[in-house]
Amino acid sequence: MCGIVGIWGPLEGKETILAQSCQRIRHRGPDSNGFWEDRDAGVALAHVRLAILDLTEAGHQPMVSPCGRYVLILNGEIYNHLELRADLEAAGQAPAWRGHSDTETVLAYIAARGVEAMLKAATGMFANALWDRERRTLSLMRDRMGEKPLYYGFSGANLLFGSELKAFAPVPGFGRDIDRNALASFMRHNYIPAPQSIYEGIRKLPPGTWLEFSESQMRGREMPQPRAYWSALEAAEAGQRNPLSFAKDADAVDALEQVLGRAVGGQMLSDVSLGAFLSGGIDSSTIVALMQAQSSKPVRTFAIGFHEKGYNEAEHAKAVAAHLGTDHTELYVTAADGLAVVPHLAEMYDEPFADSSQIPTSLVTRMARQHVTVALSGDGGDELFGGYSRYFRVNSWWHKFGRVPAPLRHLGGAVMRGSAAFPGSGAWRGKVGKLGELLSANNEGEFYRQFVSYWADPGRVVKGGVEPRSIFEDPLKGSLFEAMMKLDAVTYLPDDILVKVDRAAMAVSLETRVPLIDHRVFEFAWQLPFNYKVRGGTGKWLLRQLLYRHVPQTLVDRPKRGFAVPLASWLRGPLRDWAEALLDPARLRQEGWFEPEPILRKWREHKSGHRNWNSHLWGVLMMQAWLDQHRRGDAVDPPAPRLSEGAGR
Repeated sequence: MCGIVGIWGPLEGKETILAQSCQRIRHRGPDSNGFWEDRDAGVALAHVRLAILDLTEAGHQPMVSPCGRYVLILNGEIYNHLELRADLEAAGQAPAWRGHSDTETVLAYIAARGVEAMLKAATGMFANALWDRERRTLSLMRDRMGEKPLYYGFSGANLLFGSELKAFAPVPGFGRDIDRNALASFMRHNYIPAPQSIYEGIRKLPPGTWLEFSESQMRGREMPQPRAYWSALEAAEAGQRNPLSFAKDADAVDALEQVLGRAVGGQMLSDVSLGAFLSGGIDSSTIVALMQAQSSKPVRTFAIGFHEKGYNEAEHAKAVAAHLGTDHTELYVTAADGLAVVPHLAEMYDEPFADSSQIPTSLVTRMARQHVTVALSGDGGDELFGGYSRYFRVNSWWHKFGRVPAPLRHLGGAVMRGSAAFPGSGAWRGKVGKLGELLSANNEGEFYRQFVSYWADPGRVVKGGVEPRSIFEDPLKGSLFEAMMKLDAVTYLPDDILVKVDRAAMAVSLETRVPLIDHRVFEFAWQLPFNYKVRGGTGKWLLRQLLYRHVPQTLVDRPKRGFAVPLASWLRGPLRDWAEALLDPARLRQEGWFEPEPILRKWREHKSGHRNWNSHLWGVLMMQAWLDQHRRGDAVDPPAPRLSEGAGR
């Protein structure tokens, strides 16, 4: 796991600038750093390394191919790289290997068969940049599900690309103009969806795509369109068109155990210490069970607990760990521990991000890093196997209200929204108001978008912000239940869940891996008939059956609980002064990003205890905290180490 950054253009002093960039993202790769430059072409690549495979100099990056044509910087891991090596060797296309790193394998595969062939053959998580010295082209590529980040865009006459936005800050003249439209998207989702970023002109490369800049495009500041080499949406729809059939349920469990066990085994490949997060829920318990089944010694597992009963799952994780025989570590955290994280979130997440489970995620990754360098996670099970309770609620509500003629539904929604706005207390007001928003939807996709939205109409909150068209406005295919799963797989999963884990883990130099979203597991899950995902009104049916083979049902069968903190009470208590300062009416008006009144009204209602607006307010607070960090980014950087030069300079 690493961090990458590069510049293509006429800018002078690239080595000094990229040394400062690497200092900004040093947390992603504290073990070593490297620099390579093609002065004639104006291209410079830099890399910070967290050594996982091949800890020797043979894994150093930027890496130049033996033929001298290609130079690669890679952030991530290719789990099947040994298979790719064997394939090249069988075809007589392998070079004389210098080491056993996956970076060397990727470079050799590209040299032999091209970028797209490598992308389709590789199984892993990655964000790569490849310079072709012969054709003078730059290729940027991102893994199928979007586990690793990659930003790119022009700053003046220079093309910038890198793992984090903060890597661009040392570039002279880097335009850090905030994109109001991206801010509007943020207020709806509490994350900024790809391809948007918080900065105008800087984009995120979408998952499963790659793009190639030619020299003429770079000089003309032309932005090529990303090319898809794999699509989660298309893979899901293809799976639904070609469903699997099983003679008996046990055969389906066998098939899942085989494909998921293979993914878990592949992701246990490491030259450094490895463990797993364990919450005691279905997903993480299944991953740990399959790890332990393939390990000759106890797997290291990690869980955090809270003293507040409604938020604590540590006792469940401990029971699962004891049954499986893992080497388990747990840490009970206090409100003070969680609150201590809050001032660092804006810097950690690099652009506004407001999933409040970022707080416990930060705590568990920090604890795990004290013991291991790699940790496997159970994320992705809900999107693949229908685990979120919201799927059941939205499906039920739409089937009740969707039959009502749209004019009547919209009228009823307006009445509900109006009644919910009356003064007074009562949790019912929030539910009535939310239902009123939902009834304003014209179709199933809009209904679900409103359900998962925070601010229902961001254009009324963000001054001058206009949301771009989104996938939620496209016609849904198939049942509403499975359509919601697909929408989450291409929006919420890459832009919220995976961002949350990547930034928290990399902030402490911990590599995380997510076996459930291995593309082979994803494709298998979407070939399953629906009754293998949802049965008897319960989601993740098949995943549960697999887990019951390893862990007694009584240890893991309980209502799903999110990875959360008591944010609502914190905002009324220990975080109140912090929030008051960020939501100061004079500040909101002076800065000019938000319409103050809707925000301040929710803040008053929340403080009074009449309503719970913690999720809405958290988005505003994280934006305000990020603005403070954004302004501090103009400060002079600390001294940066000199980068070591790669071969072929």
